[in-house]
Amino acid sequence: MTKLDFKRHRRLRQSATMRAMVKETHLHKEDFIYPIFVMAGKDIKNPIASMPGIFQFSIDRLKEEMDEVVSLGIPSVILFGLPAEKDSVGSGAFHDHGIVQEATRFVKKQYPEVVVIADTCLCEYTSHGHCGVVSEDERILNDPSLDLLAQTAVSQAKAGADIIAPSNMMDGFVTVIRQGLDAAGFEDVPIMSYAVKYASAYYGPFREAADGAPKFGDRKTYQMDPSNRLEAMREATSDVEEGADFLIVKPALSYLDIVRDVRNNFDLPVVAYNVSGEYAMIKAAAINGWMDEKKTVLETLLSMKRAGADLIMTYHAKDAARWLEEKNND
Repeated sequence: MTKLDFKRHRRLRQSATMRAMVKETHLHKEDFIYPIFVMAGKDIKNPIASMPGIFQFSIDRLKEEMDEVVSLGIPSVILFGLPAEKDSVGSGAFHDHGIVQEATRFVKKQYPEVVVIADTCLCEYTSHGHCGVVSEDERILNDPSLDLLAQTAVSQAKAGADIIAPSNMMDGFVTVIRQGLDAAGFEDVPIMSYAVKYASAYYGPFREAADGAPKFGDRKTYQMDPSNRLEAMREATSDVEEGADFLIVKPALSYLDIVRDVRNNFDLPVVAYNVSGEYAMIKAAAINGWMDEKKTVLETLLSMKRAGADLIMTYHAKDAARWLEEKNND
């Protein structure tokens, strides 16, 4: 050609070093929050069939998991609890010696540098499996649930939780929890709100892992319709106004547009929750030899950072941290 009438974008892709120099988005192990399932009992390490590589641990077996997390440089964990008993109001969630409270005490005593996030919900603790108080005609009651959630948050903060992460999607949950924490002297404990949480099919494996599936109906009256985008901004705006310190978007992979919307509209740290179903799909494909697990996981997590997430809650955290360390040592 005698006239250059096109752009030569490939000039910046000619070598690995050149590509690294112009890389726009970076993934770091410090970005990761690792979920851990802790259950009542002794000497328990139960594999979760739908989540290969993920286990339920009793507190006396938690050290082996935490040693690995710390050795990999993962800075934070979020704790989910499976109690010995359940009741209609989920009293195990706000008991001062509940499973998450005791697990928090253990982790903070043994690994004080780890940031412990406590999942603040009732569904794992209620006999009906819903995230709030249920009426006789099986309606999930918003306002009566709020006080129980505030009690749960305060008990978790007393146990040493660094961050409270309410996931229940009741209206007003952030303001009530903030008031409860402040009144109990925990003004400095931040709230990582599940601000945008969709009623998603991607939660299936989690419900096995946490034994938290609803015994009747579904959660569509409090979790969001996957069709809705503007509603996500309304939900996030409410949580910001009520005192949230972080904003979670859950799930992540099918909702990257929402992650970007939240990033563009708010100046708080944004957390993408790479949920159990997203994890299970990649694991199943990798086990069957259909996809390269390492490349797929790192690309998936990178997409969440590129969409605007500051932090990623992911079951891939240990593997991803290991792969990133190997890459850095190449």
